[in-house]
Amino acid sequence: MEETKKLIVRAQNGDKSAKEKLIRMNTGLIWSIVKKFSNRGYELDDLFQIGAIGLLKCIDKFNNNYGVKFSTYAVPMIMGEIKRFLRDDGLIKISRPIKEISKKIKYVQENFFKRTGNFPTLNDLADELKISHEELLIAMDSNKNIESIYKTIRQPDGNTTYLIDKIKYDEHSRIIDQITVNDIINKLEDAEKEIILQRYFYDQTQSQIAKKLNISQVQVSRLEKKILLKMKKNL
Repeated sequence: MEETKKLIVRAQNGDKSAKEKLIRMNTGLIWSIVKKFSNRGYELDDLFQIGAIGLLKCIDKFNNNYGVKFSTYAVPMIMGEIKRFLRDDGLIKISRPIKEISKKIKYVQENFFKRTGNFPTLNDLADELKISHEELLIAMDSNKNIESIYKTIRQPDGNTTYLIDKIKYDEHSRIIDQITVNDIINKLEDAEKEIILQRYFYDQTQSQIAKKLNISQVQVSRLEKKILLKMKKNL
């Protein structure tokens, strides 16, 4: 912690080597954030560069008197930098060469079937298009519909779960999610914040909250939906 503070002061005074060391020290943090934006049509290395820019901005703006760890301060700013890039450049981007290959695949499939009477294998398609198997698979995947992380999945025991529940979280991801949620909650008005905390952190029912606030359960339900929509927009 003390080393980080000293490096930040040096970096803010123009020491390039201090900035480079801070980036190296926080490489794992940047990657953990970048991985949350995979499957967006961008190379992760490119998103890492955007994240690194966000980190550099954090270094320039951080004040050691904030009373928080540098990594805690940096997470929402790095995420914001990547989100801004995705918003300004389009949420999902497929490179032009991949788009061109994707368009050719259907034509090649139809032409191959007309010539041979058989559907082409992956080897046939790769040979016809004169591309590698990797390029072919990427182009084919680019045509697939995007699955919602909230898609319901039927379990063998008859119960249902969400796709997001199948995604493995590492410790960094858990911390990042926690910081993100805390940041969104802190933007709420005091009354809104109290309802969310009572409902989702203290496991209170709508009826219990209604009794404390001296309002009806229906009013609590409406307020809860309104607050969750507000939080979703902030997210």
